Amino acid sequence: MFPPVYQTLRANSAVLATVGDRIGPHGTVAQTETRPYITWQIVLGQPHDNLSDAPPSDFTSLQIDCYHADAKGVVTLASAVRDALDTAWIVNRVVVNLKDPDTKLYRVGLGADFITQRD
Repeated sequence: MFPPVYQTLRANSAVLATVGDRIGPHGTVAQTETRPYITWQIVLGQPHDNLSDAPPSDFTSLQIDCYHADAKGVVTLASAVRDALDTAWIVNRVVVNLKDPDTKLYRVGLGADFITQRD
């Protein structure tokens, strides 16, 4: 239930060029961090249970939030995140698009569903 979010996003050159290492779980990237940045949080984690063995995989639904100082920049960043998820065959969708009242930054949140094999 701990999918490779960081690795998946950093595999996209546009994401990497835009945010560098400013990608992390919710609460680990400060709101005062250099803009733009990306955070994520686990919304739901569910093992693929069966009756004969330990679960072979997990289904994890995340929210990935892109923050940027301007509206056009956040759409460009969110599009790069979407492309990274698409390349990795991860189902995704936009779940929030607003100007964040706390940070005063533009924010696009994408829901993403990871299926991760347990090795």
